[in-house]
Amino acid sequence: MRREFKLPDVGEGLTEAEIVRWHVKVGDTVKVNQIVVEIETAKSIVELPVPWDGVVHGLMAGEGETVDVGVPIIAVDTSEEDAAGGDRTEALSDDMVPSPPPEGAVEPGVHGGPAPKEERQAVLVGYGVKTGSTKRRPRKGGPRPGGPPAGGPAPASGSGSAPASVRPGASGADLSPSQVAVLAKPPVRKLAKDLGVDLAALSGSGPHGSITRDDVQSAADRPEAVPARAAAPAQAAGESRVPIKGVRKMTAQAMVASAFTAPHVTEFLQLDVTATMEAVKRLRTLPEFAEVKVSPLLLVAKAVLTAVKRYPMINSSWDEAAQEIVIKHYVNLGIAAATPRGLVVPNVKGAQDLSLPQLAGELAALTETARAGRTQPAEMAGGTITITNVGVFGVDTGTPILNPGESAILAFGQVRDMPWVVDGELAVRKVTTLALSFDHRIVDGELGSMFLRDVGAMLEEPLRMLAWG
Repeated sequence: MRREFKLPDVGEGLTEAEIVRWHVKVGDTVKVNQIVVEIETAKSIVELPVPWDGVVHGLMAGEGETVDVGVPIIAVDTSEEDAAGGDRTEALSDDMVPSPPPEGAVEPGVHGGPAPKEERQAVLVGYGVKTGSTKRRPRKGGPRPGGPPAGGPAPASGSGSAPASVRPGASGADLSPSQVAVLAKPPVRKLAKDLGVDLAALSGSGPHGSITRDDVQSAADRPEAVPARAAAPAQAAGESRVPIKGVRKMTAQAMVASAFTAPHVTEFLQLDVTATMEAVKRLRTLPEFAEVKVSPLLLVAKAVLTAVKRYPMINSSWDEAAQEIVIKHYVNLGIAAATPRGLVVPNVKGAQDLSLPQLAGELAALTETARAGRTQPAEMAGGTITITNVGVFGVDTGTPILNPGESAILAFGQVRDMPWVVDGELAVRKVTTLALSFDHRIVDGELGSMFLRDVGAMLEEPLRMLAWG
């Protein structure tokens, strides 16, 4: 029995993901829960396991290809015993059109009870996307003869009709015009993409009108006969282009939404942190911190957590629909981390209840996971206030943009030697600059100033954290 594993929603309503790396190839034997592919969503890199034992029949998306949730990505030939004992999915072969799953069927890769009939597709994490919202990317070419206009809506998944993208071998006579699509296997699609050939403009010579490699190659040899896809923007000499996708795309969208939704105000405070730097050195010698990294960021985080207790309104969010301010009585402390994939902001859940050694351990684990690109969507959800450590890049400070859904973010600048007046005399001290951006709908100038001044006071004299804790 041939079974196809569809790309699941691995986050809160994500609609697409990029195939980063396949761990298997055609002909490989796979076991249940074996990791077969790494995908990159708008939030993280996720490893996907296969839900069956069997032999890989085909990889239906190439590395670097963006696939919509609900689209098959791998086909596995399974045994009759596995088919009988696992979740029920119709067998698929090159001469069969997939049938809708029977009522009560469980989506591959999802554990639990029956799948909903109409409301949502099954997912690995989160609530998923609405039925019918997933489809292959709309084509940029003109309409296919007898088919829908390019980019037209696809029929709803599970509606009892064949999906918009039909495997080679499906009979076009059995499908309505709105269900006809280009019939071509993934290697043929890749060849067409590499050669700049528009599959929608070809007439296939394969079984049931499917497009073959020879069809694509012939079209490439006669470029005047087949309109090519829209050419990519010309690349000038000395330039290179980087696709906007994944984490970078999500970050850009979130920052634009935040900047144009919440009225930002930023305040700055320069302070002497000599005592904090000395406290960091002392903590590193204590046995409680032997297994964790202690940095100035640890005490900045502790100061923020302590100040939040005194000024809880800083740890809140704006609910536009309800016209309410939601004050959080817990702190999910976000730490902005720069990674090769872009900026991510995982958060330490329930940070207000952690001891200093526990907080140090959580910060170290969070940073290590982020830099390895393994931060999961759940680890970035639900943040309440954020710290961004721009000092590690050798800059004094910046004007940070709020993480969406939060009302404050603190930038911690570099610590450097500077002349400072101490007891009326000039001295060389360890100095840094803090910058606090806040949502002026929630936090007025007085509250923002008092919160920033309290954080600064604790970093000037770390013992204040004990007195105010």
